[in-house]
Amino acid sequence: MSKAFKHIDWCLKKSEKEIKECKRLGKRPKHRGLLKINPNIEEAKNHLAKAEHYLSVTEYLVKGKFSDISVGTIFYTMYQCFLSIASKFGYDSGNQSCTISLVEFLKEQGKINIDERFLKYFMYEDEEIDSIIELRENYTYGTNIEADKSKTDFFIKECKELIDITKEIIYSEELNKSKK
Repeated sequence: MSKAFKHIDWCLKKSEKEIKECKRLGKRPKHRGLLKINPNIEEAKNHLAKAEHYLSVTEYLVKGKFSDISVGTIFYTMYQCFLSIASKFGYDSGNQSCTISLVEFLKEQGKINIDERFLKYFMYEDEEIDSIIELRENYTYGTNIEADKSKTDFFIKECKELIDITKEIIYSEELNKSKK
């Protein structure tokens, strides 16, 4: 069993436990893990639209000299792509690390074709590649009001590529049907 598979299993059990607890307390069911649901292409498309929206906001912020804030919207552009993929494959996520593990597992299983670097952007441990999580934390919680232009330019380009890859994943069945 891979590390990603073990984490997904933990995430699924966490959600199940939390939903049971909500029901026991008479509260609205909510969770902070992964929930297996029916695949939902419409929700996947909505997450993809949200990713594109965040990318537009990012470009607007950079142009307006709010590059420090744009790092957060870069993070959420990429994360919405991952949520889109999760929805397509029948998962509802309430936890960022669970979502990232799910995308990693889907890649391991050969269900999606996504470059490893996009996963590494969401990890702390890799010294060779910038972590978008660390950049977001530094610019959100730090006092620097101007992000490194080369990094924002780089990640805007990466966001555009990830959106294109996500579109291929989300629309692949529709494209295959139209070719027949």
